[in-house]
Amino acid sequence: MTDDLIARLATDLKPVRPDALPRLIMGAVLVSAVVAAIAMLMWLGTRADMATAPGTMMFWTKFGYTLALAMLGGVATLALARPDGSIRWPWLAAPVLLALLLVGAVLQLANAAPDEMMPLVIGGTSLVCPWRIVVLALPVLLALLLAMRRLAPANPTLAGLAAGLFAGGTGAWIYSFACGEHGMMFVALFYTLGIAIVAGLGALLGRLLLRW
Repeated sequence: MTDDLIARLATDLKPVRPDALPRLIMGAVLVSAVVAAIAMLMWLGTRADMATAPGTMMFWTKFGYTLALAMLGGVATLALARPDGSIRWPWLAAPVLLALLLVGAVLQLANAAPDEMMPLVIGGTSLVCPWRIVVLALPVLLALLLAMRRLAPANPTLAGLAAGLFAGGTGAWIYSFACGEHGMMFVALFYTLGIAIVAGLGALLGRLLLRW
């Protein structure tokens, strides 16, 4: 009886491409990131000095920090989406990345004039920056969770956290093209807060939606 059942179940099996999982995850991110980018352009537009901003170190600091966190989240997501997946180094690398940014922020503040310090820390958008990142990250997070429902993560909460980090970093990277803030401490505080909120939301939704 058992052999007959196994034979029937195996009859209609079709081979799966070796790269099916990364294609599914990355496809979901690419499509949703385009949606988030269009939403950013319609909602906020690009920063007023976009033509000259790429010539500044601060533009590339925001660009690199957010993209690096997104990539760490992506690596963790790809690993944890598998039923046998486990990975540690992205969770260790993310705090190191933040620590390096904080070192740069302290050096920037040490070389700033007294009247420049508060704008470098608080800026003019600290009350809205984290929430804008959350809004722009939501399409990416939802797309990732929908894609991962087709998979079998062994730890839904941790997989959701990874997806949240991936989505939060992506949303923050998109937002950086609209944000004119130029303080490293601002990025370390408020960009990281926005990404952390999305990561926490991903963990919560992952626990609820990715169980099997």
